[in-house]
Amino acid sequence: MQLLMVEVTQLFQFSHASLKSPYSVSEGHELLALNGRICYQSIRQVIWRIGTEILCHHSKSSIEEFNYFAERMKNLGVKKYLGVCLEHVFHLLCNGLIDDAYQNLSLAEGWRYGEQTIAQDKELKLIQAYKGLLDYYNWAKKRKAVLELDGDFADSVEQEMHSFFRQAAVNLKEIIKIPGVWDPFVKCYVDLLEFYEDYDEVRQVLSEYAYNPKFPPNPNAHVYYYQFLKRRGESKKTLMSVLKILHGIVPSHEINVDYNAMLQKSNCKYFRYVSHEGCKAKKEKFRTMKKFVKKHSSTHLRASGVLDSCTHL
Repeated sequence: MQLLMVEVTQLFQFSHASLKSPYSVSEGHELLALNGRICYQSIRQVIWRIGTEILCHHSKSSIEEFNYFAERMKNLGVKKYLGVCLEHVFHLLCNGLIDDAYQNLSLAEGWRYGEQTIAQDKELKLIQAYKGLLDYYNWAKKRKAVLELDGDFADSVEQEMHSFFRQAAVNLKEIIKIPGVWDPFVKCYVDLLEFYEDYDEVRQVLSEYAYNPKFPPNPNAHVYYYQFLKRRGESKKTLMSVLKILHGIVPSHEINVDYNAMLQKSNCKYFRYVSHEGCKAKKEKFRTMKKFVKKHSSTHLRASGVLDSCTHL
């Protein structure tokens, strides 16, 4: 253990030696001197990256040593404090230390120093979001316990469950307002809302996530919306309108099997929809495929009515 910590400690010694080097202010190194702050930031980043690699892959490494190193790095500079906290939490979660991760997130959430930068604001929102995920995890455990218990003890557990719900809902709702891909957070938030039968809020959240032009294209957003509408027993027309957009984004998505089945039951031209915009220039290939299919499976396909729907090719 002592030998391992010597390796990591040498990284700190390297950083101080680099910053105190006479070459940083000598003639011909003015640029390095002028950008000393940037250089210092880069050195800390290198120390953090190399140090974590050593501690994650060393055969004699322990979680206690990683915690010690992470705390040293948090105190090495305030600008990177939240980023280091977040990565520290990921490492704790990977090792199954959920309570320790939650405690670290709570401490980081309350951390303040000077004027907050844009980068720190984004990191703080991520910290709150992951804290919301762990609140959801605790809520799900309490939900399972409530279903298995009865009497006064079940009432007490249910109160705890509602407390975790409120904490999780606040943080999860905030992060998914920001344009981005937030699939795990959206799924957990939807699960919370559906349990308490707030279906209008679920519909609004999923619709916004799928169709807001400020968000990046995300096939999963349309899948989540379709699955919710299907659970709510929406009409075939509504479901097809959602799947049509998904089909335009990812024609090969597995859920498009439902879309194709709906099209055939609606007496639509099957290949007209298979030949989406990106395939219009390849009609000759579809014609060749039609001849091949007709030659080898004409009896079966005529019986199912598929060939009759290919007359426009």
